[in-house]
Amino acid sequence: MSTLQFLADGFSIAFQWHNLLFAFVGVLIGTAVGVLPGIGPMSGVALLIPVTATLTSGMASGDAAASSIILLAGVYYGAMYGGSTTSILLNTPGESSSVVTTLDGYQMAQQGRAGAALSIAAIGSFVAGIIALIGLVLLAEPLSNVALKFGPAEYFSLMLLGLAAVSGLAGNSITKALIMTVVGLMLGTIGIDAVSGIARFTYDQPILFGGLEFLTIAVGLFALGEVFKTIFEKDGEDGHIAKINRILPTKQDMKDSTAPIVRGSLLGFFIGVLPGAGATLASFFSYITEKKINKNGNKFGTGRIEGVAAPEAANNAASGGAMIPLLTLGIPGSGTTAILMGALIMYNIQPGPLLFDEHPEVAWGLIASMFIGNLMLLILNMPLVRVFAKIIDTPKKYLIPIIVAISFFGVYAVQYTTFDLYLLLGCGIAGYFLTKNDFPVAPLVLALVLGPMIENNMRRALTISNGDFMIFAERGLSLTFLIAAAAWLLIPLLLKLRGKKVIINEEG
Repeated sequence: MSTLQFLADGFSIAFQWHNLLFAFVGVLIGTAVGVLPGIGPMSGVALLIPVTATLTSGMASGDAAASSIILLAGVYYGAMYGGSTTSILLNTPGESSSVVTTLDGYQMAQQGRAGAALSIAAIGSFVAGIIALIGLVLLAEPLSNVALKFGPAEYFSLMLLGLAAVSGLAGNSITKALIMTVVGLMLGTIGIDAVSGIARFTYDQPILFGGLEFLTIAVGLFALGEVFKTIFEKDGEDGHIAKINRILPTKQDMKDSTAPIVRGSLLGFFIGVLPGAGATLASFFSYITEKKINKNGNKFGTGRIEGVAAPEAANNAASGGAMIPLLTLGIPGSGTTAILMGALIMYNIQPGPLLFDEHPEVAWGLIASMFIGNLMLLILNMPLVRVFAKIIDTPKKYLIPIIVAISFFGVYAVQYTTFDLYLLLGCGIAGYFLTKNDFPVAPLVLALVLGPMIENNMRRALTISNGDFMIFAERGLSLTFLIAAAAWLLIPLLLKLRGKKVIINEEG
């Protein structure tokens, strides 16, 4: 049978009334999960596994597995979209991959363009979902072969390239961005060392053995940082917020967003294929790339719609890309896909090379349902854009307590510790003072995500090579990433030095 025939069979499964219902419930719950900070797709999917098992208890094994995975996958990519809503409206990332959306999305909302930002996020997510679906159908096998070539050395160099790229989020000073990157790396070393089992920088406090929770720091720096800005600078008046007159994006907005959505979708999909990379890295890379190549790149962070379109497309495409190593190799590319893999195994279905032969109804039914689910997300969320946009019109005296409550509830729902609430508060104050003094907080957040991954892959690579650092230069892909990282840091410095020499010569 051809691929198109298998896909047609998958749609016949996905269009069964109970599977349509499961897909709708999945994306609905996923959107809610994305909106609430701290819960995230991983927790949402894990919580719903026993529920799906109960709902499908009367079905045959294959049908039950297909229906369950359709619902759980709906939660996954629904959460990818939902996280953008509070990022844009309240500067509160609902999910870690939505952190980058706050940089321009919240600025757009402050300018009265929340409707356009939310609409572009929905449209970008839909387009990315379709591109990821096409990629999943056409490129699953060849891309899986490429991903298999990535060893610890390649991952180390790729993550290093990601850190070098934070100069693209530098604001007015690359030096300040690099300082924040180093601070993020230092915070990432706190906890039990995964290789040696030794406690590092914990000061004998058991609460620190697990390290610092990424989302606690992200929500503190972004959401509470904005709250403290309003309080300390007495920014309680509501008159400066422009009236939201238009909900849908203009023709110019669509023109500006089309290329970033396509580029973000492609970049996000290919990054999503790499096990361990994930949607967060995809959204950061997409934003940085867009800022570098866009003619208005220097205005990113001031409310450019491209800064919303690119990362939102990337994180949704990455969730589709992450399905490739899961379905074709049995290798989960992220924490959420690891939980999905556990759900499949629970139904005695082993993801991997034989999945498409032994259980085509599960594999192709899931792929077809991703198209239907993305269409449902667009239909579900576009009419709600006006409702969401009204949130930004809420008076500050009501809005600030809502932001604080969402932030504290979201963090406590995941961590269950008062320490994280104190850390959240401390990060909020730090976020205010850092932003006030033009220290960009995005590089700190990215370094906190990548730091442990960089360290683990470096040590694994050195273990393989018996301590020989040349392993990073001897492997072609690794060397390519290292050269790109060096170029990313050195070229802006060389251009700046060249510019100074030209000015000196003109004055001379």
